[in-house]
Amino acid sequence: MPPKGERRKLQIIDTAKEMFIKEGFQSTHIGQVCEKLNIARGTVYQYFSNKKEILYAILDGVIEEIEDILDPDDLTEFLGSNTDREKIKKFIHRRIAGTLSVLVNEPIVIKLIFKDIVGIDADVAERVNVSIMNLARIISSEISELKSKKIYKQTVDPQITASMLIGGVMMIVYEYEKKNKDVQNNLLIDSITDNYLNGVVE
Repeated sequence: MPPKGERRKLQIIDTAKEMFIKEGFQSTHIGQVCEKLNIARGTVYQYFSNKKEILYAILDGVIEEIEDILDPDDLTEFLGSNTDREKIKKFIHRRIAGTLSVLVNEPIVIKLIFKDIVGIDADVAERVNVSIMNLARIISSEISELKSKKIYKQTVDPQITASMLIGGVMMIVYEYEKKNKDVQNNLLIDSITDNYLNGVVE
């Protein structure tokens, strides 16, 4: 269990996230977050200077989680000790499915990208773009490594493939959300992952 301060920080993030989606970014104020959590404003300001910082913490958290899943050292270590193609494919499948699961479980990120949250200004939009570029860089790096090991097809372009994977996932999640369909579905994540791997694995 995280320490008390970290738990409080996560409570603030989760509450603000819910309000950003429901009420819109512009209409959500720090005071409302405090009221819902029954805490003083000073408690929020211990962690965040303003509501934009809360939003940025959500984006940063997603990127950090995906960086952990796609740790390049883990990949290098695994490939160095395994030559069985099926084991390698299953290992990659877990990494990609884990990455997609993070995105699927944070619908606010998808809503931000599609500007589906009211009140987002140019600064926030730019920060969202930077986060997406960082995500594409992380995935592209993984693709480049697997391509160099002859596991992925040599015709695969890492940057284009990473962008297509991210864009496709975000469009699917966005459409599912719009239709009130269950997007947090392991079968959906596995299906996307399988389709992706079928296109890139040698």
